[in-house]
Amino acid sequence: MKKGDILENIVVKTMAAEGKCVARVNNLVIFLEGGAPGDVVDVMLTKIKSSFIEGKVIGIKSLSPHRTEPFCIHFGICGGCSWQHIRYEQQLEYKQQQAADHLERIGGLQLPPINRIVGSTKTRYYRNKLDYTFSAQRWLPKEEFLAKKESESEDPALVSLPEPGLGYHIPRKYDLVFDVKACYLQPHPSDAIRLAAKDEALKNNIPFFDLRKQIGFLRTITIRTANTGEVMIILQVTYDKMEWVEKILKRLEQDFPQITSFQYVINGKKNDTFSDLKIESWKGNSYITETMPRPDGKGNLLFRVGPKSFYQTNSDQAYELYKIAWTMADLQGRELVYDLYTGTGTIANFVACRARKVIGLEYVSASIEDARVNAQINTITNTEFHAGDMKDLLDNEFLSTHGKPDVVITDPPRAGMHEDVCKILLKADPERIVYVSCNPATQARDLKILCEKYDIVAVQPVDMFPHTVHVENVVKLVRR
Repeated sequence: MKKGDILENIVVKTMAAEGKCVARVNNLVIFLEGGAPGDVVDVMLTKIKSSFIEGKVIGIKSLSPHRTEPFCIHFGICGGCSWQHIRYEQQLEYKQQQAADHLERIGGLQLPPINRIVGSTKTRYYRNKLDYTFSAQRWLPKEEFLAKKESESEDPALVSLPEPGLGYHIPRKYDLVFDVKACYLQPHPSDAIRLAAKDEALKNNIPFFDLRKQIGFLRTITIRTANTGEVMIILQVTYDKMEWVEKILKRLEQDFPQITSFQYVINGKKNDTFSDLKIESWKGNSYITETMPRPDGKGNLLFRVGPKSFYQTNSDQAYELYKIAWTMADLQGRELVYDLYTGTGTIANFVACRARKVIGLEYVSASIEDARVNAQINTITNTEFHAGDMKDLLDNEFLSTHGKPDVVITDPPRAGMHEDVCKILLKADPERIVYVSCNPATQARDLKILCEKYDIVAVQPVDMFPHTVHVENVVKLVRR
């Protein structure tokens, strides 16, 4: 076999990481782009390796019974909901298997029976945050591009200028943005806000940013919604021109009374990250407020979410995730708890009702300030928060000063924990560790270190992002 060969009547077996399908040809694993488990497909080979091959589905001979009709007009272009052509019940099965495969194959770990994955009640309109990118030259679908090319060839005088767009990046293409007509990820008024911002920009000839040339004014718009009904707008621009900023924000203020927080940021860098930049508050509060039931059933917790705050993007499912972590921690009220990668202190403040004290550690100092505010507005007095690089902050001196934890809850970013953090946890010697992960592959790597002293007694996958390849996984470890 060689690159470019066509293989016919290949039966797709299952799903793999990163959303690819898996089949077998001549005892070789073939990873496929496109298709669904149960499909019979024709495949063009794109990569040949000694132990596996890769290919792209170019034709479907028969459809899988696990398929369903994609609900979004952007399916196949947008990388966001790449599994929406597969029934949700099947998605959950593949995600559960993905979590198990990572722990067993990468970590080589001994596992108890894995609990049934917790599915999301909402499979559409479940996100509370979306980022849209302004582009001076929007990406055109093939059919639209060919139609424009044909019309221009008939009359050379009809030379179209680049068309601006506001939407998402094409997968793996930093400079290609397609114009979003409708999105099923965030509830109303997200779509209407995006369309109004674009309309106002076009009416006033405000230049969209050119990602390749690094020129233009409008860069991104972030829309954050809360389960309290509050909405935050963060408009990102390249330089200070309040006339244009106010054109957009005044239009949104006029059309959407739900917006309670208007923010903007001036970013002249070559990338769109603004965690290191000053956020300017144009009008309204500098935050929106989320609510979450307390795990002990005694009312609700309030969490203020600022422009730079991390908050789980599926609010409803975040409660299910934290409740699982709280249950696995098995707190009795006398424990000293360390909450690693605490962010804005959501888990720390969530479990504090049944702990002697909770110490939260986090790299981003702004998040730590939010965590302290969240403790204050909920009248929680037994939490304490510290900012710093985790591998430097959590050391022998920290343990000596603050005491060794009885329980550790850790929820690191996708890269997982630094090896030094895993090793200091072995020295800290807590009775229980609850490891919450958005990436079972790096979780498996870290667990392999922790299992020098700990046994895995519970594994609970959670689906936070329906129709995507991502799966959250919670593991409970008990000291031998």
